[in-house]
Amino acid sequence: MNSYFDNIPRVNILNLPTPLVKLKRLSEHLEGPNIYLKRDDLTGLGLGGNKTRKLEFLLGEALSQNCDSIIMPGDIQSNCCRQAAAAAAAVGIQCHLALSGTKPEYAEGNLLLDYIFGAVIHWCGEYTNGEKIPEIAEKLRAQGKRPYIIPYGGSNCTGVIGFATAVCEIKDQLTNQNINLDYIILPSSSGGTHAGISVGVDICGLSTKVIGIGIDKSVPGDYEYELAKLANEASIKIGFDKQYDSKDFIMNYNYFGNGYGKIGNLEREAINLTGKYEGILLDPVYNGRAMGALIHMIQDNQFMKNENILLWHTGGIQAVFMRARELVEKITD
Repeated sequence: MNSYFDNIPRVNILNLPTPLVKLKRLSEHLEGPNIYLKRDDLTGLGLGGNKTRKLEFLLGEALSQNCDSIIMPGDIQSNCCRQAAAAAAAVGIQCHLALSGTKPEYAEGNLLLDYIFGAVIHWCGEYTNGEKIPEIAEKLRAQGKRPYIIPYGGSNCTGVIGFATAVCEIKDQLTNQNINLDYIILPSSSGGTHAGISVGVDICGLSTKVIGIGIDKSVPGDYEYELAKLANEASIKIGFDKQYDSKDFIMNYNYFGNGYGKIGNLEREAINLTGKYEGILLDPVYNGRAMGALIHMIQDNQFMKNENILLWHTGGIQAVFMRARELVEKITD
């Protein structure tokens, strides 16, 4: 591991390194470049997912500050909240989730797992961005608790560090497999994963281009500035001598379809092809869209056949079962 991370508090709660695999049959089917997959769906804790890389450092910081609980906002099926609940259980602190909406009659998907992992759920109704967290924190402090607040998606400078370290992990895998990686494609939403990978690429001296696929945003604007801000804050925190500008981040907003979480033919085809040719599941919200974008870009001849492209699988497989009717009806036509 790079020395930049030596003094950053961290808890070890993952199965690392996650596999780097070549999608040989899918690559051959598409008659395009070599496609690789970074299997962060196999991080292990709480059914896996990329956000636990951030949580290793976020909970490390929380414990270093003698906190005994965490508070995190999200929606009812948040992957990050599910992983936060599992991570808190693994290190022995209480998890409070500030979820938008109202309590359903039955808990399903990630919400069911939140309860199984022992999270305390605070239903926040129309408040979707953590507006109720100060109130929750005040009540916990009045009870003698010492809460640590985790931002939406775990995306702050501490969370970003988790993905800078992930690139160091993948650099070793690339060296061992003698691969020169030309592109990293990832679903980009709250920003921490994208910013962290970009910082990690620079720390490791890779020439790889990082392309984010817009998941919940459809046009360029403030998001690139948010990515630069996160990358700069993380660089300062670890003592890495580089500052970022919005132009340093590549985003592709052409695959937004009908909106965030709306499943279309792009996602269905990507999930179907990856399952059919590789036996690997993609979720429909994040990785299905990112893989769908990559497939379309290959078919549109935006890459050369000798190039090596990695898609970062961020997990979230539970959504396949939550959205089964939307997927099966089209796939079986």
